[in-house]
Amino acid sequence: MKTAVVILNYNTRDYLRKFLPGLIASCQGLDAQVIVVDNASHDGSTDLLEAEFPEVPVILLDQNFGFTGGYNRAFMEIEADYYVLINSDIEVPPGWLEPLVQWMDSHPECGACGPKLLSYVQKDLFEYAGAAGGLLDKFGYPFCRGRILQHIEKDEGQYNQPANVLWVSGACLMVRSSVWKALGGLDERFFAHMEEIDLCWRMQLKGWQVTLIPQSFVYHIGGGTLPNESPFKLRLNFRNNLLLLENNLAATFKAQGMTQKAALRKAHRRIFLRKVLDGGSALVYLFTGRWSFFQAVLDAHREYRKLRMAPDLSGQGPAKVWGLENRWIIPKALLQR
Repeated sequence: MKTAVVILNYNTRDYLRKFLPGLIASCQGLDAQVIVVDNASHDGSTDLLEAEFPEVPVILLDQNFGFTGGYNRAFMEIEADYYVLINSDIEVPPGWLEPLVQWMDSHPECGACGPKLLSYVQKDLFEYAGAAGGLLDKFGYPFCRGRILQHIEKDEGQYNQPANVLWVSGACLMVRSSVWKALGGLDERFFAHMEEIDLCWRMQLKGWQVTLIPQSFVYHIGGGTLPNESPFKLRLNFRNNLLLLENNLAATFKAQGMTQKAALRKAHRRIFLRKVLDGGSALVYLFTGRWSFFQAVLDAHREYRKLRMAPDLSGQGPAKVWGLENRWIIPKALLQR
């Protein structure tokens, strides 16, 4: 098939019942197949799929491998030109898929692309998770066009031109399968959260583009698997943000012409500064009585120390993002000397 549209499910039975019919209908008449991969759910998801959606292929995993491990194992068994990673808590309108396929067909330099993410609850607003594509700030914190911190913009057409960005949300992300395989898929140390940013960044270090296609849009509920106030989610975000920088920052500096030694030194300094900022966040949680959040930051840093590897300096090709101006900005602040 040309396009595999793959939901990775873990205990989201009600979302499958609500949104899967529209997703299936949107793929009819196209060379596309909806597939559900189940991460050992225990909420009756597989019974629902068997009873109400017998036409949908299901890949059953014997344990919860997380977002990273689940998709990595699924795509070993799926042959398609393009993979679409899509959350179960997304409503798709008719015609959402065609612009993504057309872009990939006509832009062989593009390794991944995605739609605008709009809010399911208030459909004229962007959605927090991905909005209109993402970048990183000077300290490595992700932010989106259409959302900075807790401020969400109204979609008034301000991002209605295709734009190359640093990352597109894994809530709905199309990836060229050959690129996925060449990069080895997602880094399974992440388990969940920020793994798509890492994948998109690694793509660009190999010379591929990542593009936001505004002619496609979907509606995302967000927090379908882990609520925003979850200490576990906070732990993943703090830990994985450090892994993200460890994986890509030195290679990015090296791609800008720095020597390997200088790139490693600068990346080390930036990551150390980020650890200090994380420590400040932990103290805020402690002094405001949010003990579980304080502990989550400590646990995140302890896990990072166990999981960290030597920075990958093998990234080749320009790590370019053209989303703001026609210069090196991956993001620009990260690359200032």
